[in-house]
Amino acid sequence: MMKYLARLSGICLALLLSFGSAQALAAEPNTIWRLLDYMAVDYAAAVEDGEVVNEVEYEEMVEFAGSVRSGIAELPERPGRVRLEANAKQLEADILSMAPVDQVATAARKLAADLLAIYPITLSPSRAPDLERGRLLYQETCASCHGVSGNGRGPASAGLDPPPIAFTDVDRARQRSIMGLYQVIDQGIDGTAMPGFSQLSSDDRWALAFYSGSVAFEAADEGARLWKSDSELRKRFPDLAALTKITPDELAGEIGQERADALMAYLRANPSAIADAAGPLGITRTRLAEAERAHANGNISRAKELALSAYLDGFEPVEPILATRNPDLLVRIESGMMDLRAAIDADLPTSAISERIRAIEGLLVQAENVLAPESATGWSTFVASFAILLREGLEALLIVIAMIAFVRKAGQDRALRFVHGGWTGALVAGAFTWLAATYLLDISGAGRESIEAFGALIAALVLLSVGVWMHGKSQADNWQRYIRDKLGKALSRGSLWFLFGIVFLVVYREVFETILFYAALSAQGSTGYLLAGAATAGLLLVVIAWLLLRYSRTLPIGKFFAYSSVLIALLAIVLIGKGIAGLQEAGVIGIAQIAGGPRLSMLGVYPTFQVIGAQFAMASALLLGFWINHTRASNNDRSRDAV
Repeated sequence: MMKYLARLSGICLALLLSFGSAQALAAEPNTIWRLLDYMAVDYAAAVEDGEVVNEVEYEEMVEFAGSVRSGIAELPERPGRVRLEANAKQLEADILSMAPVDQVATAARKLAADLLAIYPITLSPSRAPDLERGRLLYQETCASCHGVSGNGRGPASAGLDPPPIAFTDVDRARQRSIMGLYQVIDQGIDGTAMPGFSQLSSDDRWALAFYSGSVAFEAADEGARLWKSDSELRKRFPDLAALTKITPDELAGEIGQERADALMAYLRANPSAIADAAGPLGITRTRLAEAERAHANGNISRAKELALSAYLDGFEPVEPILATRNPDLLVRIESGMMDLRAAIDADLPTSAISERIRAIEGLLVQAENVLAPESATGWSTFVASFAILLREGLEALLIVIAMIAFVRKAGQDRALRFVHGGWTGALVAGAFTWLAATYLLDISGAGRESIEAFGALIAALVLLSVGVWMHGKSQADNWQRYIRDKLGKALSRGSLWFLFGIVFLVVYREVFETILFYAALSAQGSTGYLLAGAATAGLLLVVIAWLLLRYSRTLPIGKFFAYSSVLIALLAIVLIGKGIAGLQEAGVIGIAQIAGGPRLSMLGVYPTFQVIGAQFAMASALLLGFWINHTRASNNDRSRDAV
């Protein structure tokens, strides 16, 4: 009776797949991938030595093959889809002819891999899964059918056809990838008692997949020894995506069954080992390889995204450390990354893209040696910490000091609390941003760059108006009367909040960037040297602030405004350059490189036409404003002389 019902359910499933699933599969590459993964494993239960041994299973394989073929035909048009369709038809023909198990399994897995290369889907968790959480979820949701130990003989398994999978079956576990388990947990298996658990969070589904995929393997201690002693194995798994995609059998073909089982036992039970070992440069390499594959398959937009992620999510976090140890190498890698993105934008041939990626990979090897833990010293951490805070703090300090001196010259000491409120508020906001980015939100590299870039652009435009205004006031006469009658009234009408806003904006941008740099630097250890470098830079900034405030008190007010206007104008040019460069790094605007052009990041100068053009436009606007101020002052002088 149960066999009859199973057969009937298979026929009903076939009808549903034939008449209704093609459209559903059209927009679901992940569903097609899941079917292929299932076929690669379960075809062996349907056919043996060219004969059907389980008719229901075989009918299911035939229908799944037809659904894969029709589903691929309904996917959006992309280069390579025709090849996928041809391979899907061949897979269907192999199953219809009851081809050998190894042949069908290999063809299904190859088609699945090609599908992911052309239609990428999520392949890995965003963070290392919590195996203890996975164990608890397994006991709550899976043990009743699959058994407490995973042997497939839980109390609810009686009468189920097909019976629940035994996760302790090593032969079967060797054929399943973590990604395949995740897909089954997410969507279930049609025609069986296995439901989907899409109501669970993505993190929980990954935790459950990793736990389920680990129970069949032992010798985790031997796997740990292999992982720690063999650098080539660590390179084989640069990130969690590499672990989720591979089956133990596939790995056995590379390193042998015993070693593969041991390594899978360790990594599936300890996925954090990969997350810890990959590091930023591991992410960079992975994204570059994915970008190269995407470009080769004609997916240009995806190649752009991956090339951008290679820089923002992989390389950028190590920039501040590399800048102190080998600044020339830093510039070469940044230039190489920019050149790669420009080449993809220009739609150059894949050979040209591959050539650029190989060059970057060579530079990354050098960077890895420079950044290696054995290359780190307390002194290098001190210098990096000192340089970061001094560089980022100086820009903000100059604006704050200019505003403090301004309100003091205006005789408006009550406005000081708005200036101090601006920079202290920025420090508090920066601390909250760090807490949110660390514990609440996942701010992407592009998101970080966009925040910094737009902050720089807004600040630059505000400083443009402030610089021109201050220059105009340096041309005025009778300052005491002007300050008493005009400036005092202006400050009383709400421009105090303007002072607060400009100070907050400029300081917050620098605080945000400093936090990101220090987060990367702290991962290198040497906390004492890091704090010492920060304290030394902070002390130097205090000394600079004291000298500037003291010197500004002795300046005649006309010269103060003249010097301040020049300082603010220069900062506006620097910030407009950094803002445009930030938008380029975030992928918001394109890149047109200037071959051999200058690169002075401290001054916001980068070798692209967009950056140089924006700085030229800002300088032109400032000079025009200064010229108008000068002309007005000259006309006023002539009018007064005429009277």
